[in-house]
Amino acid sequence: MNGLLPIGKGLVFAAIGFILGAAISLGLTTLAGHPAGESLITLGYVGALIGWLMGVGMWRTWGAEWFGLPTVVHDNSGGWKRYFRFNTDHKVVGIQYLLTLLVVFLLAGALAVLMRIELATGAQDVFNKLGGITDYNTIMSLHGIMMIAVAVATLIGGFANYVLPLMIGARDVAFPRINGLSYWVVPPVAVLLLLTPIFGGFDTGWTAYPPLASKTATGALLFELAFLTFGVSSILGGLNFIATVVFLRAPGMTWGRVPVFVWSVLAAAVIALIATQWVAYGLLMIILERVIGMHFFNPVDGVGGNALLYEHIFWFYSHPAVYIMVLPAFGLLLEIMSTFARKPVFAYKWVVRAFFAIVGLSFIVWAHHLFTSGMGEWLHGPFMILTELISIPTGIVFLAAVSTIWRGKLRLKTPLLFAVAILLNFTIGGLTGIFLADIPTDIQLQDTYFVVAHFHYTIVGGEVFAIFAAIYYWFPKITGKMYNETLGKIHAVLMFLTFNLTFMTMFMPGSDGMNRRVSSYPDQLSDINGLVSIFGYLMALSFLPFLWNLVDSLIRGRKAPDNPWEAKTLEWQTSSPPEIENFETIPTVTGIPYGYGNPDIQHSKTNTNG
Repeated sequence: MNGLLPIGKGLVFAAIGFILGAAISLGLTTLAGHPAGESLITLGYVGALIGWLMGVGMWRTWGAEWFGLPTVVHDNSGGWKRYFRFNTDHKVVGIQYLLTLLVVFLLAGALAVLMRIELATGAQDVFNKLGGITDYNTIMSLHGIMMIAVAVATLIGGFANYVLPLMIGARDVAFPRINGLSYWVVPPVAVLLLLTPIFGGFDTGWTAYPPLASKTATGALLFELAFLTFGVSSILGGLNFIATVVFLRAPGMTWGRVPVFVWSVLAAAVIALIATQWVAYGLLMIILERVIGMHFFNPVDGVGGNALLYEHIFWFYSHPAVYIMVLPAFGLLLEIMSTFARKPVFAYKWVVRAFFAIVGLSFIVWAHHLFTSGMGEWLHGPFMILTELISIPTGIVFLAAVSTIWRGKLRLKTPLLFAVAILLNFTIGGLTGIFLADIPTDIQLQDTYFVVAHFHYTIVGGEVFAIFAAIYYWFPKITGKMYNETLGKIHAVLMFLTFNLTFMTMFMPGSDGMNRRVSSYPDQLSDINGLVSIFGYLMALSFLPFLWNLVDSLIRGRKAPDNPWEAKTLEWQTSSPPEIENFETIPTVTGIPYGYGNPDIQHSKTNTNG
């Protein structure tokens, strides 16, 4: 059990840090003649977060250096124990992200099942029977923010952390200690969210709109602190990936030889670095409203801003954030299709241009979320047009994907099944998004279950399906084991069918005006909601083959070859799993990464000079 010692130290130091932070808060509020209240929790949390980081190993890896003391920067000893302490190996950090977010995903899924049990009938009865432990709005809000966290961080924080340095021939990321820091602030985020029901819950949804977010129960403060902390992790990760791709590519890897997944992560990292700062500012302002009575969004006697200002700040981040989730999914989609169709990525240069066109346009479309919020009507037309323009670069990516598999020598493995599912699902998400970009239809459909269904087709149908595609694609590389192909295909088919049954059906009550984020609805919608709930239960069951396959393959799976898919990119040119330094010698890149069908094109060669 000494492998868990860093976790124990982290908890002890967090408790000490909380006491110190709370004591400072108590002293300051006493001097100011202000009630301690939530300021005690806020400063206590800051102290607890610092204590937690130092306790889990940041002190011995980094913090001691600030005071001229010796540090141990790269420590990969201890086997499984290294996953329970602050570590700077990008592969360890990637697995830490993946395991943590898998647990969060399963918890969020369980909350979704609870929501569908409540929504199976129009009466508000399920959570009443729980004796007031929590309420529907808190469960709905927790489900939303947990799934957003999974969608934002799993591909870019988990898989990109593991494979991106390998794909560009690097030893590690540019800033290994910042990489460790970006992960270890995530567990406190999960703890804060799970504590919210104890502190009265939060009924704002994951958007945290004021003035409600500034006035509701203390559970909302915990959510806002968690969201802000997660934003810091995203900003640090974005900075790290940009520096890694720009400066650490292997010799010979010109920009025209960079794998498309790396391009997609770079594009997403630009958004993460720039846009996440805005939502961090917005959340910080809400926290300051709650803690010290400032008035950014809640004017008093005509002094202060207004709630609409927050919506602009929030969506200036949150619409680009969709592409933090989806762009890596697009890159992965093309990687998998190229590998299993045995063809180069079609229109590679146009795909890269499309990625960055999406980045640019994503920053100027946010206000279509505000068509019904009181925004000036003169802004409606321009934002409608800009929103629809983003479908052009997105369409280029999809045309490239279809053309990549067209007349290819398809190998129908599980990753390819999930990739095709992404293509189909996101097409529906994109087409239904047109209704929400056009002002007349958006006014009718705003805040209905049509929006919920569209959002799930975009995020679950695109991003979450991509997460499972990535699991099956890189499972042999990460674990050194092969999964059960039959169980993988069963999972892919069941998940695709039940997902579409659930959310395609959900468009119907949404079109009839059923409001989202409330647990009651008119009796005439009971039958269709009961059907959606049944399909939702079946979708939850569709994950059982995956869980069995994951556990069984880790325990009994046959040894994986280094390159089971006969892929060309660099991560498949090293051992499975890779050695600590990734490569015995840094490879030299000599050609494009998709030279299928042309034996004269070699992506890399071994550099005998190291």
